[in-house]
Amino acid sequence: MLRQVLTMIGITAFLILLVCMALTLGTIAVGPPRQPVGPYKIIEAQVGHNFWQYYDFYSGKDSAGSNGYIMYVSEEKAKEEGIINVVTETVDVTDMIQVYDVDDPRAMDNEDWLAEDLAFLDELKRKKMDEEMEKEQDEAEKAKMKKKKTTTTTIKKKTDNSDSSTGTAEKETEDNVKKEKKASRLLQEQEELLDESETLKESLANEGNTTSTTHGAPKMEPFNPDPTSDVPKETFVVISSSPTPEGPRNSIRLEGRRRFNRGLFIIDLRHMPAGCGTWPAFWLTDEANWPVNGEIDIVEGVNYQDTAKTALHTTRECRMDDVPEGSKTGTWDTSVGIPNKKTGIPDMTFRYAQDCFVYDPHQWLNQGCVATDLKLEGRSLGAPLNRNGGGVYALEWDPVYKHIKTWVFSPHGRVPRNLRDALRTATNEDESTRVAPDTNQWGLPYGHFPIGDGTNCPSGHFRNMRLVINLAFCGSVAGNRYFMDCPKQFKQFKTCEKWVESNPDELKEAYWKIRGVYVYEREWQKQWS
Repeated sequence: MLRQVLTMIGITAFLILLVCMALTLGTIAVGPPRQPVGPYKIIEAQVGHNFWQYYDFYSGKDSAGSNGYIMYVSEEKAKEEGIINVVTETVDVTDMIQVYDVDDPRAMDNEDWLAEDLAFLDELKRKKMDEEMEKEQDEAEKAKMKKKKTTTTTIKKKTDNSDSSTGTAEKETEDNVKKEKKASRLLQEQEELLDESETLKESLANEGNTTSTTHGAPKMEPFNPDPTSDVPKETFVVISSSPTPEGPRNSIRLEGRRRFNRGLFIIDLRHMPAGCGTWPAFWLTDEANWPVNGEIDIVEGVNYQDTAKTALHTTRECRMDDVPEGSKTGTWDTSVGIPNKKTGIPDMTFRYAQDCFVYDPHQWLNQGCVATDLKLEGRSLGAPLNRNGGGVYALEWDPVYKHIKTWVFSPHGRVPRNLRDALRTATNEDESTRVAPDTNQWGLPYGHFPIGDGTNCPSGHFRNMRLVINLAFCGSVAGNRYFMDCPKQFKQFKTCEKWVESNPDELKEAYWKIRGVYVYEREWQKQWS
């Protein structure tokens, strides 16, 4: 009986081994699985009169959550009101960019962009160390003043306290020695970082100032010229709003017709809505399944905000506390003063907004995890961006490579060559002449969000989303911040809605002027994970 059992076990083990070998050989024969890991390929080039075909016009009131003081209108009504248009303009030389030959040493390549970003990060470290040193010096000075005050008091008479006093003095001396050592160490690290930073800056400056006998002055060109015209021209889509007798402005909300689960999303702007009461956005969402399927705000402006931000909104279990150091040039938005749900007392604990959960109790309602730009701080959004002639925003959503990354480039002369050439050739009929965007050639992003296996945010938080472009006024964000952001207007108009109803000249700046929206997806290739 035992022999039969052992025989059966042996046969079973042999069969399992055969199955495993067959599966292994089959996998080797078939090869690696197909995955979206190849070069980027253009999926949608939303430009000119073809722009509208990629969207549906939502008509009706704003959602209850946003509660904007607007009435979204249909395409027919928008044309009737004159708040959507396509314009072709001759490009003035002041709006052109300098273009260098590929082999011109003055042209920046990928290594130059990366070196510039690393130098910027070193500069941030140096400033932080300066602040720490200043804080240490202030504390040492306060301790010194306190010690002087102490020495002016009456010396204790009892000799049995002398040992205790000696011990206290020794401890103070030891603490002071530690502080001096720490200050010395910080100073040494600061000098080392400063030397590295200056070396990088000098290298970049030398490359930028290199003169060449074979290359003359750079060419002046429109950023994305019309190839069919001998005259430098560019075409833009213009989206604005109009006043109504009822009060809420007629405005536009475009909802993309295609759903996405990954991609590279780029918007090239000459002008974006700006000013008190404005709330424009370019974003990805699945409204019917929000926040289960997530939301990604690529460009969002509120009132007079002047710095680009990217926000992610999800359900529970999506945190951004595992971002590799040195992988981005931006920082995080903050959450301070959140009222306690039970007591109502504001919590003044300093926190970064790194939890994407829309109902996180330690962040503002629906704040999400918010990356903010530092490199172009104060000039990457709103009116400052418009004064620079606009810019290019890009967001890479790549579940296979486990990240969401975001960039902003302004003015257009600061757009990396690879990105510029990709946008210029995106509509070429001959696919072989199209340049594939390569984000590795753009330098560091300002926002980096790790997603997927091995991170603190499963990639399933983001799926089945479509693009939305809209222009709202007031509402749950711009309206709630009105009294803080618009103190001058608040003196005369006590609500954002009253300000908008007055139809001020400032609202003439509330318009999108879009050169194009471009969506790319990686090609499918066989590759082992």
